[in-house]
Amino acid sequence: MTCPIILNFDGSVGDICHAQTVDVTQWQDTIRFGCTKKQFSQFKQVLQQSLPESHGTVLMGSGDFHHISLLLIERLAKHYSADNPIQVVIFDNHPDNMRYLFGVHCGSWVSYVASLPFVSHVHVLGITSHDIGIAHFWENRWKPLLHKKLTYWSLDVNVAWAKKIGLGHAFRHFATPDDLIANFLSEQYHSAQPVYLSIDKDVLSEEVVHTNWDQGKLQTYHLLDTISSIKPRIIGSDITGELSIWQPSNWFKRLLSSLDKQPSISPNNLLNWQQEQHQLNLTLLKALTV
Repeated sequence: MTCPIILNFDGSVGDICHAQTVDVTQWQDTIRFGCTKKQFSQFKQVLQQSLPESHGTVLMGSGDFHHISLLLIERLAKHYSADNPIQVVIFDNHPDNMRYLFGVHCGSWVSYVASLPFVSHVHVLGITSHDIGIAHFWENRWKPLLHKKLTYWSLDVNVAWAKKIGLGHAFRHFATPDDLIANFLSEQYHSAQPVYLSIDKDVLSEEVVHTNWDQGKLQTYHLLDTISSIKPRIIGSDITGELSIWQPSNWFKRLLSSLDKQPSISPNNLLNWQQEQHQLNLTLLKALTV
């Protein structure tokens, strides 16, 4: 059994038995939220030197680091190709496919994944964010949607406008989380393609766990049911969505972070909420490894 990896950017991931911890705290301020492509490439070299060839689920801390999933997926290029492709399945309350002109951002990385030759399709499950509503449609990157490489699976947001401009195939809307997961798993039932699974816990309801970002509607069992159904095909996975308090040293990052209106975290709640996160991580890791 391959051991989990903790990429320790922000000290938010608790101790996990048999996990290998990679100390990347010195990269937190550079990488967190977003970074230049040059900085991203430099960190890619750090990962190549730090990660073993084979490993289990990678835990990366706050969802502010979700763009690191791109680097983990890129590592699979040596095993897969356009003739032997994989799918990428992402649980996230946001599309992570937004325009970002200054490099790579935790909300922009999905379009890069969709452009990889060995990725046949990307599914983002559980979106309730108005990032995919008509008021923000111009902020999305359209190429993967138009080319049928990316599908948004959403709840509680009006996406009827997409059908009117010929993008109905890329915007799937459901009345309940149960309907969303049932439809996704039904469509996946006959697929044999390997899957990379990325989980941002902001897809979950605040009744389940608290994160750094506005949150979705899913329950823990939606994640567990999906893992159980596609587990024989999972060839890699990561988990983000931990809680940590951060003040960027860079004024531009402070500005962008304030524009995204991330909810503030009370220090009094932080430890209790991190403990909830830790228990959920153990549950997810058990489902992914047993």
